[in-house]
Amino acid sequence: MRISLFRGQGSALTPTLTSAIHKSIVTDPVFCSFVGLDGDEQSDTRHHGGMERALHYYPAEHYLWWQTWQQAMALPEPAIAWQPAAFGENLSGLGLTEGQACIGDVYRLGEALIQISQPRSPCFKLNLRFGYGQLSQVMQLSGRCGWLMRVLEEGMVVPDADLTLVDRPYPGLSVKRCADILFNGVRNEDDLLLLTDTQALSPGWRQHAAHWLEHGRVADWSRRLLGPAEFRLPQ
Repeated sequence: MRISLFRGQGSALTPTLTSAIHKSIVTDPVFCSFVGLDGDEQSDTRHHGGMERALHYYPAEHYLWWQTWQQAMALPEPAIAWQPAAFGENLSGLGLTEGQACIGDVYRLGEALIQISQPRSPCFKLNLRFGYGQLSQVMQLSGRCGWLMRVLEEGMVVPDADLTLVDRPYPGLSVKRCADILFNGVRNEDDLLLLTDTQALSPGWRQHAAHWLEHGRVADWSRRLLGPAEFRLPQ
């Protein structure tokens, strides 16, 4: 499966908010380190980047779905076109979606060895990026979030490199199922225990599952999805 590569630097998303969601296609070989592609930046290092979130993969299949959603909802044209890199991803290709990819999957990408660590948690910056106040919520509910990856072995990657599955240690835990357990389902102790026991799942996600198990209530995602009041768009 051929993969396109994208990277970017921080720039103004609004006059008062900087984001590195703006990515451009990589046209030359690039080094993939334990913290991602050389030349790629994260403006908000509390919520983005780091070794557990070094790379973001977004399935190219979803762009047509978003275009169809926009038209069905009779929404105006988005602030940016439905095209690769629009969601701030580093990797994209056809043939692998959240229902097929699994937590812990290990892939060879050029010289690098990478592993799925967690689903992406969509945030309000996507609303600002596209100009729709509800986009992050629709993404979370629909499961079209993509996923984040850690780098197990560093190495050079060429544009349009093949992504090849090497190992699938958790075939019963797709990215979509993982996201649905935490985001979209009712409290299910067995499912939450599955997340806490999945060692390939990022510590942050296992902690969220453990907190729900212990306290009996799911975390409040509204601030992440909608943002502070000054950044909220009409629904």
